[in-house]
This record gives sequence, C-alpha cells and structure tokens, in this order.
Amino acid sequence: MRTFATFIPSPPQGVWHLGPVPIRAYALCILTGLVLAVLITERRWVRRGGQPGAVTDIAAWAVPFGIVGARVYHLVTSPQAYFGPGGHPLNALKIWNGGLGIWGAVAAGALGAWIACRRNGWSFVDFADSAAPGAAVGQAIGRFGNWFNQELFGRPTTVPWGLEISPAHRPPGYAQFATYQPTFLYESLWCLLVAAAVVLLDRRFTLDHGRSFALYVGLYTIGRGYIESLRIDDANHILGLRVNEWTSLVVGLGAVVAFLLARRRARRPASQDSDRLPTTQDV
Repeated sequence: MRTFATFIPSPPQGVWHLGPVPIRAYALCILTGLVLAVLITERRWVRRGGQPGAVTDIAAWAVPFGIVGARVYHLVTSPQAYFGPGGHPLNALKIWNGGLGIWGAVAAGALGAWIACRRNGWSFVDFADSAAPGAAVGQAIGRFGNWFNQELFGRPTTVPWGLEISPAHRPPGYAQFATYQPTFLYESLWCLLVAAAVVLLDRRFTLDHGRSFALYVGLYTIGRGYIESLRIDDANHILGLRVNEWTSLVVGLGAVVAFLLARRRARRPASQDSDRLPTTQDV
C-alpha cells in the first residue's frame, strides 16, 4: 500500500454543464488537437510554397471524413458492445463517450484531403508531408481525452507515475488495483517525439514526395505497437495479438515501403516532377 501520493490522479469529472449544454473534456481535447494540427500544417504548407488558407479548405473535408472513419474503424474492430449480445446499437452514435480509432481517422481523413486537393488542383502529396508533424501533435493532445474518460489505460503498476483509476472505471477482475500504466501519457509523449523527429529530419534531408508522412506513420506504429501491448481493455485478438497490434505491424511495414518508393522518386530529375510544389527548408 502507498504511504504517500506518487501517482497521477484521474480528473474527478470529464463533463461540465453550461445550462442544459454538456461540455465534454473528450471533445475539447479532440478539437484542440485539430486546431493545433491545422495551424502547424498551414505554416509548413506555406513554407513549402502552398497557397495560404488552403489548409483550412482541405481540413473542411479531411476532419469530418476523419471523424466518421475513426468511428467506423472502432465499430468494425470492437462491435460487441454495440451489436453483440446485450449491446446497444444506438450507442454507436455516441462518439463523445470515446471510441475513435486513429487508423480509421488517418485513412478516411486522407481520403477527404485527397478529394479537396483534387478539386482545387493542389498537390495531395505535398499536403500530406506538410500535415505529418501537425497530425502527431494533434494526436498527442487528443489522447488526454482518454485521461478525462478514464479509459484505455494499461495493466496494473506500482511505478510512481501510475495512473489512479476510480473503482467505477476498473475492468472486471481488477477492482483491487488502484493504479495502472498511463498509456494515454505514453502515447502522447511518443507522438510529440515523432513530430519533433519528422521536423528535424525534414529540415536536414528535405523529406518530400510523401517521405515526411511515411516517416510519421512508420515511427508512430513503433510506439503504438508497444503501447497497445500494455493495455487491458477488451479487444478482439488474432493469433494472440490485439487487432490494433496487427494493424500497427501492417501499417508500419506499408510506411517503410512507401518511404523507400518515395525516396526513389525523389532521386528523379526535377523535370519529371514538375507538377509538385516547390520545397523550401522547414522550421
């Protein structure tokens, strides 16, 4: 038993009411992350020669696509709570309670961004490279929504930075444990490191032709794969691994292949890539 407080407390509440309107911390974290992602992407986009203000127009497509994709991914990979025995199908619409899968958000958000770029004649690849570190920062902020919801934490632990979880949020069979691995914090810090790595390596090597985005995806999957192995929330398994661990592995390998292919394209003469935006040194 602990003799002094050396743990991370969970927020006492995640919802406040402004009259009849609920203000949810989960939503605020997601929105804050989106705003920061757009601001960072806009700065990088303009420095790469892109049209000022274009990122906001692209985000108008990418964000709603990403939210829908994130929810669909969660429902497909974890359907039991909604469509299984004793499930509540209407809860599938309650995204404010959590349940947004990053893989669905990235895939569907990229589709929305591609549509916007296609409609306006902008380079989607240059947008993706511009968006890479901003997306990682947005994820870092968004993960604090899980902290407010007291969800997606790891296995029990006695480390000083263990996360205190209230009895009502502890999984079945873990009621006797008070503190758990703060996987939300691990992933948030990892995302910030990924963002810094992309910016620094892009500044050093000018990672264009989709390489910045591929680097972001590849690095993220390394951390996410490990963090996923710490979690104890209910999840479907394939051959002993959680579905999200398999997704991290497959997507990570895909990112490596994409990076290598983009590297080959980057070595072509500039005349063969005249359709892309000019690239300048980043910040």
